[in-house]
Amino acid sequence: MITIPRTVIRRDGDLYTFEDALRRRGFHAVAGADEAGRGACAGPLVVAAVILPPGRRGRVPGLADSKLLTPAAREEAYVEVLARAMAHSVVVIGQEEVDRRGLHVCNLTGMRRALARLSVAPGYVLTDGFAVDGLSVPGLAVWKGDQVAACIAAASVLAKVTRDRLMDDWHVRFPRYGFDAHKGYVTAGHQEALAAYGPCVAHRHSYANVRNAGVSRQPAVPGTPVMGDNDGVEAAT
Repeated sequence: MITIPRTVIRRDGDLYTFEDALRRRGFHAVAGADEAGRGACAGPLVVAAVILPPGRRGRVPGLADSKLLTPAAREEAYVEVLARAMAHSVVVIGQEEVDRRGLHVCNLTGMRRALARLSVAPGYVLTDGFAVDGLSVPGLAVWKGDQVAACIAAASVLAKVTRDRLMDDWHVRFPRYGFDAHKGYVTAGHQEALAAYGPCVAHRHSYANVRNAGVSRQPAVPGTPVMGDNDGVEAAT
């Protein structure tokens, strides 16, 4: 990742301080990237990238780290981000690819894909937690970035809402696992369902808790394939 000279960020700044500081340095299109589903043992990994415009239009009402918002507040923020963003993209990496390539590789790949598919080329990239190598523009990995940088928080909302909807679709096909409640994360109820029924095709079979649950005894439910079975783009503008 290309870097630039150090930029000082005020400790008492708000969610938009990072972008404002970078714009003062001449980086007018600042992209944030984040994922949802990294800690889950079922369902896809979803990665989003967002560029917010400067000024009042880029101030998204109710925006915060998606994990800190209620489902209803996330949905409202999701609509606002889509309406206000200069550019956004969402990439869905199916559980089969996560099993085949590994979570970290898929996470980095997803961020590169999401950033590359933005309709506006970013001049600078902020990512949540860890750096993404191989980008053609400078960037910075921000610790707890979805809590301190608006563009990352916006990406986290798009990724989380998209993934939650996909897990609701999986719940329709395999209701006994409770995907609508835990969204594929490891909970006591999810573990009990795995022990009782074994894993289904929505699970990440390379994960120890899934693998140890044995061969699936849940038959597939006929119907329309669920988004996330294969890598694809949910939305891009």
